[in-house]
Amino acid sequence: MLKYIHKVQYYETDQMQIAHHSNYIRWFEEARTFFLEKSGFGYDRMEAEGIVCPVTEVGCRYVSMVRFPQEVVISVRIRHFSGVRMTVEYEVLLAGSGTVCAQGFSKHCFLSSSGKPVALQRERPELFQFLKSQVCEDK
Repeated sequence: MLKYIHKVQYYETDQMQIAHHSNYIRWFEEARTFFLEKSGFGYDRMEAEGIVCPVTEVGCRYVSMVRFPQEVVISVRIRHFSGVRMTVEYEVLLAGSGTVCAQGFSKHCFLSSSGKPVALQRERPELFQFLKSQVCEDK
């Protein structure tokens, strides 16, 4: 499991300086991108190899408010990976206190640059093995 730190920016807040709910989905993407980059399989590498990984579903459960200029720590874990589909889970904690602010997920599939499903085990075995090794069944 990897942790990503994000500092809430003023433009991400409403008049009460509370982070707008839509930003959490963006923070999930930042954390997921960071996770993939650190693993050596960033989106740029995947796309250079002809693989795209679109989001097919996303969800978030909001638990506690985050305000400007607080920092959050976002944990990223791969919950499910089939070789064609993947589910990534996120937990957003307030830095320092560890208060749970949000929990969420994103679902993805792997496609060729022409939009056809890709079986990574056959097409990109190195990426398949890496993602398979990152599956975390329990929190």
